Formats: sequence, C-alpha cells, structure tokens
Amino acid sequence: MCGICAFFDPELKDKDCAIQGMMDTIKHRGPSSDGKYTNDQVALGFRRLSIIDLRGGSQPIFNEDKSRAIIFNGEIYNFKPLRKELIDAGHTFTTKADTEVLLHGYEEWGMDGLLKRVRGMFAFVIWDDNTKTLYGARDFFGIKPMYYSDQNGKLIVGSELKSFLAYPGFKKELNTEAVKPYLMNQYNDLKETFFKGVYRFPAGHWFEYKDGKMKTHQYWDAKYVENSLSFEETLDKINEDLKETVDLYRNADVPVGAFLSEGIDSSYLTSLLDPEDVFSVSFDDSTYNEASKAKALSDLHGWKFFADKVDADEAMRDFPEMQYHMDEPDANPSIIPLWYLCKLARKHVTVALSGEGADELFAGYVNYGMHTHNDVIKVFTAGLKKLPKKSRVRLAHKIKKMPNFPGKVHMYTNLAEPSEFYVGQSVIYDMDYPTIFTSKDANNILRDKYKNDLTVNGIYQEDFKKVKNIDEVKQMQYIDLHHFMLNDIEQKADKISMAHSLELRVPYLDKKIAELANSIPTKYLVNRHDTKYALRKASEKVLPEEWAQRPKLGFPTPIKQWLKEPRFYKQVRELFTEDFVNDIFDQKKIVKLLDDNYKGDGSARRQIWAIYTFLVWYKLFFVDYDETVKKYQHVQPEVAELIESGRLV
Repeated sequence: MCGICAFFDPELKDKDCAIQGMMDTIKHRGPSSDGKYTNDQVALGFRRLSIIDLRGGSQPIFNEDKSRAIIFNGEIYNFKPLRKELIDAGHTFTTKADTEVLLHGYEEWGMDGLLKRVRGMFAFVIWDDNTKTLYGARDFFGIKPMYYSDQNGKLIVGSELKSFLAYPGFKKELNTEAVKPYLMNQYNDLKETFFKGVYRFPAGHWFEYKDGKMKTHQYWDAKYVENSLSFEETLDKINEDLKETVDLYRNADVPVGAFLSEGIDSSYLTSLLDPEDVFSVSFDDSTYNEASKAKALSDLHGWKFFADKVDADEAMRDFPEMQYHMDEPDANPSIIPLWYLCKLARKHVTVALSGEGADELFAGYVNYGMHTHNDVIKVFTAGLKKLPKKSRVRLAHKIKKMPNFPGKVHMYTNLAEPSEFYVGQSVIYDMDYPTIFTSKDANNILRDKYKNDLTVNGIYQEDFKKVKNIDEVKQMQYIDLHHFMLNDIEQKADKISMAHSLELRVPYLDKKIAELANSIPTKYLVNRHDTKYALRKASEKVLPEEWAQRPKLGFPTPIKQWLKEPRFYKQVRELFTEDFVNDIFDQKKIVKLLDDNYKGDGSARRQIWAIYTFLVWYKLFFVDYDETVKKYQHVQPEVAELIESGRLV
C-alpha cells in the first residue's frame, strides 16, 4: 500500500523539485521509503508502505531496457500465477513484488488484457518512453483513489488531492457546485471534486495520455445475470468463493489482522481468516458498544483481542485532522470510530481485513425492501408486487398522492420504479436516523452562489439508465455501488487507514465475489425473512447462528448525544459564527438550526453535522491552509515510533 503522484508538463523546468513537493504531502501513505522518475516531459513520484518483497519492491520499477516505468498503489492478489505466466513468456523480473507483474503484463497483454486478468485493488501509472504515452488505471470498484486534472495540455494525477496543492502554479479554487450535493448526501457525489478542475478518475477505467490529450476506456462494470443455482448451492458457493478470496488476501510479508465488530460482515471474514490479532472499538455510551460481542467471538476462536474506547473530547479534538486526511468533507460519523480503530490496529499489524462492500453486493440495506416491521403491510405489498409492472407503477403514483398512513412509504417504494424515488443512504426508512438535507432545505440555507437545481435522485439518473431493465433491488444495489460505496465508504476506508499507514483489505469487494453476488437471484438476497439473507445463511457454516442473525448496525457514533453536550454545542457554535461562514451560508439560519437542535430532540443532528464538517474542512483548506500543513503533514506518532525502533522496513 502506497501513495502515488505524477504529472505530464513539458514546460515545467524543475520537475524533480515539483514531484518531491507532491510526494511530501502524502508521506503518511508510505513512510517506509520514496522514489521518483523524471524526464523532459513527465515526473512520477512514489511513497512506499512495505507489504510484499520488503527489501526489493521499491518504486518506480522499470522494465528490462528501462524504457518503461511504473508507480503503483494497491495489491494484486493473484500476482503469483501471473508472474509465472510472464516469466514463461520470456520476461525478466528483478523483484518479487506484485508491481512488476503490472508492468510486464502491460507489455505482454496491453492495458485491456492485463486488467481482465488481475484481481485486486489498485491505482497505477505507467510511462512508456517508446510511445511517449502515460497510461493509468483504477480498480474495479474504486477502492484505491485516483484524482486527475487535465488542463491546457498538462495532466496531474495522484492518490490524494492534497498533493495537487503542492504542484507549482496549481490554482486552488472551491468548486461551488459541490457544496449542495454534499449537504444532501454527507459526501460529494459529483465527478468533479471540491477543488475546481480536479476530478475523480472513474472506477473500472483506464486512460492513455499522449501529446496533451487524454482518452479513457472502461474495462469493467457490474453486470446482473441471474444464475440457476439452488438456494443451498448458492450458500455453498458463497462460502467456497469467500474462503478462496480470504486465503488470497492473507498474502503479505508483514502481520495481517482483522477488524471485528458484532455484525455478520466482519465476523464472517474474520472467522475465515482466523488471524492472530483482531481489533474493535466502542464508545463510553453503552448504546454504542460493539466490543463486548466481538470479544465473545474472539474468545470462542482464541484470537488475541485488542479493544479501545473512543473518548468524546479526544474525538472532537482530532476531528479536523480526520477531515484533513479525507481531502474532501465527509460527514459520515463512522469516520470517527474508524480513525481510532486504525490507530489501534497500526500498533500491532500493517495489514487488516475489513467488511466493506457486503451490504451493496448482498443487499444489506433496509432501503432495498425491508422498510417496515409490520407483517401485514409486508404481506399486502408482496401481493401487490405480483401485478403487471405498468399496473404497479400506476398504483404507486396513486399511493404517493394519498395522505400519510402507516406503511405508505413502504408500499410506494416497493411498487414504484427506483429511478423515481431512490435517494440512496441519504434517507433511511423506519429507523431513528433522520434525513440529511432535501434539495429545497439545502438551497434555503445557502447563499445564492452555492444554490442549484441538483437533487440526489437527479444525480443518479445517468446510472439508472444503465440498469433500467433489471429488477428493482439490483437497480438500487447498482446505484449504491457507484455512489455511496464509491464516493463515501471507500474514500473513508482508504484515507483514514492510510492516515495511519495501515493497509486495509476488503475481500467482499473482490471481482470474483462481486460477480457471484450479482448473479444471485434477488429472492435469495432480500425477502420476508431478512436483508442480506443468503450471506447470513452462508455464514452459519462458520459462525454461531446468533451472529449470523444479528441486525445491521453500521458503525454508530453518538453525535446526537455529543451535540447536546454544552461544551460541544459551544465548540460547534463558535465555528458557525465565524465571519467566513456568512459568505457561504445564511448564518442566522444555521445558528438557529443548531440552537433549536440543542434545546430540542436532536433530530437535526445529521444536518448540523454536515454543516459542521464542511466548515471544519473549508477552514483547513481555504482559511488556514499554511497552518494546516504545519500541523498535520506528518506520519502518525504510532508509525513514527515503529520507524524509530526499526520495526518498520
């Protein structure tokens, strides 16, 4: 696991200094070593966290005649058989690292042929001096970040946005269009980042850049064609493929542990991995304590269990540093426990397995059809769903116009087309988890410069068109995979773990697992019994039944309670009332929202947290950036201690 940065700019004179400055901003991603390559057109920069071939895997890596060079962030889990195939084809390897497989694989098979063969998470860049072309690719799901700016015949590429800010002459400008979608989602769901002119490179794509022009190519996307396996055969296949995948993902020359909560996703993976060390965190509030049940499973298996409690004062103090590492504001409260979980794990291991992706692939969200706990409404709706599609949609439109009644939302969303109503995880039905901002409410608190007509569902329409002919649940899964998972869940998993120089591996987001999950009939995934039903039943092969049936909790964080605490309310209010805030928000309205929440029932907490998170981030990057760099551009103390002691190669 590493960090990469690169640029194509024939006009820039001191490329060595420029690429070094960019590399320095991401040293937390690779504290083990660094490396760079420059010529008269390009520069490649690399920070390394040693995982495989500890002594010999430094980058950039070159081919036999030094005419091609690669920098790579990620892991190729099936690199060993590919390496043998390439050696048999006549290629000479100088390292044992998976990176070199990508370089020789590009030479042997081309970009499309290479990307069809690999399993892993990756963002890499190859300079081919023979054709004077820069190539790059991002993995199937976007687990590893890759950003780019393509302007005036110059290209900048990197793992993190902060490296762009170190590039000579880069104009740092806020993308005002992104503020409203962020408020509606809790993350930026646009293709363009919060920095004007800088974009996320799309998952499942590769690019070629030659003579100042960029061409992109898609090599993979989720496809949904149901298989013919029986339910029992499906359970066997899930267990078989997950076991094979976890065995691949344990490959490393450093210790590998696992994150363990009380939920099924991490418990299933950890049981298959059977590691020495597992890690869990909880809060002082007993309502949010996942560690006790995780320890019970650890004791059952004999794993060494490490746990920590998140201190509220410490979390609110460290929150700006978390947002600095996120690059863009992200108001998902689970960032906080993840920060301390990574910090804890990094003291003991360099690699940890985590359960991201299971909900999107195996239909774990209540929004997919389990909005109500009323059995009568469930049965009635199930009967209505047997109507012809056109009749169902007409009925849904009539229900939508009716006055509110118990089960109305459940009935409407189970009969209507998802493209008409689905707004992902910005609304979670029938749970004590209020919405964020509606389009109207977001515009109501923003200054005119930041208002627009965008809606959450409107942003989804481009992707809904790609899956309009498949069943409704899989349509929603596709949307979540390409929005919530891609732009929120994976971003925080990568950025927060790499802030602590920890490699996080996510076996559910393996190409093989995804292709299996996408072929499972929906009736096995979500039904009257439960969400994520097939995965739960498959997990019973290795988990006690009690664990397999546990409800989804996410990573709950007590922000409702925190915002009712006088000291934290005061901390948030002080930021809300700073002078710069009035340029973006109607300051009186957001302060009133905060005050009313403090005095009331706390139901505006998600809105307040979204505003607070944005203001923390904005102040870091646009008000006090010089101070931000001085304060946060370093490796974490636990990593510095490993370097000092010589335990980090």
